[in-house]
Amino acid sequence: MRNTPSPGDRIAKVLARAGVASRREAERMINAGRVAVNGKTIDSPALNVTVNDKIIVDGKPISEPEPTRLWLYHKPPGLVTSTRDEKGRATIYDSLPEDMPRVMSIGRLDLNSEGLLLLTNDGGIKRKLELPSTGWLRKYRVRVNGRPKDEDFAPLRNGLVVEGERFQPMTVTLDRQQGANAWLTVGLREGKNREIRRAMEDIGFAVNRLLRVSYGPFQLGALKAGEVEEVRRRVMRDQLGLDEGAKPGNPSKRPVRPQRKRATVSKKHRN
Repeated sequence: MRNTPSPGDRIAKVLARAGVASRREAERMINAGRVAVNGKTIDSPALNVTVNDKIIVDGKPISEPEPTRLWLYHKPPGLVTSTRDEKGRATIYDSLPEDMPRVMSIGRLDLNSEGLLLLTNDGGIKRKLELPSTGWLRKYRVRVNGRPKDEDFAPLRNGLVVEGERFQPMTVTLDRQQGANAWLTVGLREGKNREIRRAMEDIGFAVNRLLRVSYGPFQLGALKAGEVEEVRRRVMRDQLGLDEGAKPGNPSKRPVRPQRKRATVSKKHRN
């Protein structure tokens, strides 16, 4: 006899969609006894809830789930891509516009890297677009110290192992030499920690600037450092396959530059 699946969605997923916290953070809140369903405090995230259930967090009812939204953010160097930092360094969330809702980053850029970072209010979109199986190409403008030749990048194009970790093949184009540095365009389909920097170091070149210019069909374009622009819902749905009920991660084959709606940036965040 087959077990009938419980109706509704997992409580942590519902909390994440309501903007309370990420799914992982929501699970910690549940374990800490901060969440009640239908008047009863719960201590395990292994619970499905429906729209008919009354959910209370820290004594207050949760908000209605927001529609899925997506933003493009030009991350400046010197900011950590996390909600908090154990070393007390500034994070991207310290510099976002005050009128932004709670968002999560899709992937990361390390402290000294800059450029395009996708932000969303939907934990499901975040997880699916971060999966290697999504296969979205991320492109970077990379400046390295030295005078490399095109053949120097063969190990990166073939895929290499750095400190026991395998990196998938990258596309590398040597664009131009500028004094003691060279500019490259690098493309990859996975986002391991400091992958480009570590790969370049492995073949003898130090990266002194790294700028992400695109993530799948979404492009940095003329977006200035620190600015945020919301992707129009029609473009977002088309690129994520949401209109046809497809799972995020099956974008259109032909990359397009999305139309954007600029978010309001408060004066104290403009500098």
